[in-house]
Amino acid sequence: MISETLASGLEQYKIGQKVRALRQAKKLGLVQLGAHTGLSPALLSKIERGQLIPTLPTLLRIALVFGVGLEHFFVEGADKPAVAVVRKTERLQLPDKAGAPQPAYIFESVDFPVTDRKMQAYYAEFPPQSKISEPHRHEGAEFIYVIKGQLGVDVDGNEVTLDEGDSMYFESDAPHSYQRKSRTACAAIVVVAGE
Repeated sequence: MISETLASGLEQYKIGQKVRALRQAKKLGLVQLGAHTGLSPALLSKIERGQLIPTLPTLLRIALVFGVGLEHFFVEGADKPAVAVVRKTERLQLPDKAGAPQPAYIFESVDFPVTDRKMQAYYAEFPPQSKISEPHRHEGAEFIYVIKGQLGVDVDGNEVTLDEGDSMYFESDAPHSYQRKSRTACAAIVVVAGE
């Protein structure tokens, strides 16, 4: 439990309102956001209503889903960084589904410190034992570049196999999924724009 002084000091940042605005802008429900963050919908609801102040690790999980930095929740109208460097050792690895025993892929945001991004870039790795990912869709477009291995990409029932060095663009409002096709691990850079 935090003191009244700390609670009133944090209240001015309206963290819950900012989380709700991000979620509604992406047209996500609390259950969907919970699936992406590994947090319960009830906890997220309490955060949004200002009944609970999230810890920094919890807030970072939420920030990563929306492609914003922690400063998004604490800074109003400050100059945003135009350039950000993300060191390989600083990236966080997240499974495609929180709590899944065997994720279809593991992704790392390679541009998360940049606020108000016009695109989101990820390094995605598809381990040898991975299965096909569940079909999903979102606004905008997606670009994939295969770094190693073979990757199957199914867009609205049409599957394409990409080899190392191949790339693909598609409108991501169509249902799409990924599947490693090579016997060894597969890795790709995935860029999402227009969400």
